[in-house]
Amino acid sequence: MVSKSLGNPYDGASDLRHGSKCSCEACADHGQHAHGEHAEKDARAHNASAYSQRTLDSTPSSEEILERAIESAVVRSIFGHSELSRRSFASMLGASTLAGIIGSVFPMEQAKAAILDKLGPPEKTKLKVGFVPITCATPIIMAKPLGFYEKYGLDVDVIKTAGWAVARDKSLNKEYDASHMLTPMPLAITMGAGSTEVPFLMPAVENINGQAIVLHNDHKDKNDPKMWKGFKFGVPFEYSMHNFLLRYYVAEAGLDPDKDIQIRVVPPPEMVANLRAGNLDGYLSPDPFNQRAVWEKIGFIHILTKEIWEGHPCCAFACSKEFADTLPNTYGALLKALVDGTQFAHKQENRKDIAAAIAPANYLNQPVPVIEQVLTGKYADGLGNVKNVPDRIDFDPFPWHSMGVWILTQMKRWGYVEGDIDYKGIAEKVYLTGDCAKVMKDLGMAVPDKTYQSYTIMGKVFDPEKAEEYAKSFAIGRAS
Repeated sequence: MVSKSLGNPYDGASDLRHGSKCSCEACADHGQHAHGEHAEKDARAHNASAYSQRTLDSTPSSEEILERAIESAVVRSIFGHSELSRRSFASMLGASTLAGIIGSVFPMEQAKAAILDKLGPPEKTKLKVGFVPITCATPIIMAKPLGFYEKYGLDVDVIKTAGWAVARDKSLNKEYDASHMLTPMPLAITMGAGSTEVPFLMPAVENINGQAIVLHNDHKDKNDPKMWKGFKFGVPFEYSMHNFLLRYYVAEAGLDPDKDIQIRVVPPPEMVANLRAGNLDGYLSPDPFNQRAVWEKIGFIHILTKEIWEGHPCCAFACSKEFADTLPNTYGALLKALVDGTQFAHKQENRKDIAAAIAPANYLNQPVPVIEQVLTGKYADGLGNVKNVPDRIDFDPFPWHSMGVWILTQMKRWGYVEGDIDYKGIAEKVYLTGDCAKVMKDLGMAVPDKTYQSYTIMGKVFDPEKAEEYAKSFAIGRAS
């Protein structure tokens, strides 16, 4: 039996006091009377109201005990902790009526959620979430047809968006509640780099890896970056891992990306058409447009970006700080839906079903076999080979602070930001590892025990503790 103080506070027949006549188990341990008539009265009273539906006769969880304690404390405080007043008023009105009156003036569920750090009902259920039609957006897209949003009480309209500038602007204009973004974008928006300065948050990564460098078939004899001087390359956005990885890669081959090649911003859905038309010699793009170039027999895959940096971040779920602060339960439910979806997408056995779910015209508008090649990692490279790379794209939600710091070093290296940078301060303000870790733990996922780690990228070690030194360590760059 539960302690009397955790009984039904809305019932006038329940005595919540511990005293000389108390027969609860806790007091019985100290030589008090055993449960008798009072316990039977309490049991009958519990059965008479909604409060009693909480299976009080079974062993409660620690969270249920805390909820009861919170509710009991609130109700008793309303009556100045006078049991006589509480019981008299409850007996006069009835348990259900008293509960209804208190609930109409005091947000009981929200109070319990706040104290327990648990989500309450979403403040807003109908949401607009933007996405650019690429496989990196898989968790955001598939959460609609596969029911992950609905599972957490949300009705989400996922809106196909032409490119990243549009996604950014619609997010800043509050046309979108949240959006699929490239991992550098929330950092840039928060700093006012390339846009209005607005605090943005990135509580979860969507995918890692998932990009490639594609060249036009005319360049099969130039499958070496040292031979690319004068080439025109497409990237989907300036503040993108695609841009920073392309720059890193060609610079390691001795080419200055600002002088020896041209880098043009091209929306992902337009990459293949521009390659076909000869406007581009190649691109570093998200899939499925790398595989689509092979499918169309226009280009070939030169290298997967996982071969440049294994496990690099690509895309993410992002929203304004205002959205998270003003609608905390909605934000929490949306984050949980997407982390749950990311966990589902991580499992290889789900990839073919996901490919079918996200292929239709309102999502990726791509042939299912193209998407399957990306998601399963068994693909034709356009050079006559069929490769099997299961983690060509993978899905891992944890937003490592060290990833944010690396991105900031590249923004500094290439002159996108200048002056002193608080690398860790910015990364920790934008990349919300704590929010993601809590959701991951709730879902039974393994959570890293740290938020910073070192990376080796093309043989060069990145130490997040030496960010400024790293940004200035390259022979080719703009950092000073």
